[in-house]
Amino acid sequence: MHILYFHQHFSTAKGAVGIRSYHMARRLISEGHKVTMVCGSYANGDTGLTGPFHNGRRRGAVDEIDVIECELSYSNSDGFIKRSGIFLKFMLVSIMIAMRERYDLVFATSTPLTVGVPGIMGKWLRRKPFVFEVRDLWPELPREMGVIRNPIILSALSLLEWISYRSADRLVALSPGIAKGIMRRGVAESRISIISNGCDLNLFHPGVVAHRPGAVAQEDFVAIFAGTHGRANGLGAIIEAAEILQQRGRNEIKFLLVGSGMEKPALISAADEKGLTNIIFVDPVPKAELASLLAGSDIGLQILANIPAFYFGTSPNKFFDYIAAGLPVLNNYPGWLAGLIEQHECGIVVPPEDSIAFADALERAEAERKAMVDMSTRARLLAKNDFSRETLAGRWVNWVCGTAAS
Repeated sequence: MHILYFHQHFSTAKGAVGIRSYHMARRLISEGHKVTMVCGSYANGDTGLTGPFHNGRRRGAVDEIDVIECELSYSNSDGFIKRSGIFLKFMLVSIMIAMRERYDLVFATSTPLTVGVPGIMGKWLRRKPFVFEVRDLWPELPREMGVIRNPIILSALSLLEWISYRSADRLVALSPGIAKGIMRRGVAESRISIISNGCDLNLFHPGVVAHRPGAVAQEDFVAIFAGTHGRANGLGAIIEAAEILQQRGRNEIKFLLVGSGMEKPALISAADEKGLTNIIFVDPVPKAELASLLAGSDIGLQILANIPAFYFGTSPNKFFDYIAAGLPVLNNYPGWLAGLIEQHECGIVVPPEDSIAFADALERAEAERKAMVDMSTRARLLAKNDFSRETLAGRWVNWVCGTAAS
């Protein structure tokens, strides 16, 4: 079977972003299928293509994946208008590809929501099976965050969401809350499979050689955040906790913030203004280097803004990287991940918007190193037993490819 796969933010493991689509494409190929991946140029990502663009595109084989990369550079640091324009341009280019390429099934993974449009076109105009993977609930998330307030735009996005879900033969939801959100739009549960992000157990594991930046001493207790520094991440909570800990004289507790995003300059400015010496900012790094940074850390920070839509409607890559590396996780918002952490005793859950509880939790973690070792063991066990990328990829391929036979 030939799958036409749309993911605007596709990257190989050489990039510093999520690589779910790379693994899923490789699993499809290993099972005898052909994959054409259509993507854009994503900052901190790496599609594997290096040749020049011709007429806004370049194409080539990357680990047996036929990659079509559109010359549409996107970054999380871009403003809303610029990002929206890039989403729309990618949608239009993708529609043309969906109408011209030869394929048996069209697969699209959000975000953005507009990536579903070429799938809709392939479904209704070319009569091809369509599978839609939902990573975030739109427009619920941007509406609750206040990113989009215009009622006309919100209504248009809501309509596109409804059409995308109802057009898809099958859907993949990355969390239980996302699955429920899809069902609220009138989609039968039998058409939805929950397949969360997974753990790359061969890349992130306790045997990786540890690395710490020069500003971090060997005896320091390191709390790492590895991901986008955006509005949704609520990283002001780290600034507040770091200030409290520094005022308490707990300078051996260090925060390592790895990544980029629109809020990073403001976070750096806030840390400088407060004279915080316990926060180290690191630029995005490839996954292999991130594995070394995780190995050199003591706890992973799963931080998000206190927005109810996040509680059950997200499946953050960083959480799965942390537990694969055997890192206990500190989580600051309720929901399904907080439930997993508490159920499996592999980390600490603190209330949202409570900087004192956040700081207190890190002090206790630093003081109870033996308990942290036990949490680490349970985190790795959870990764192996429930979230192995290999196991989840097998389920994903069976679900996606079973669409053509159903």
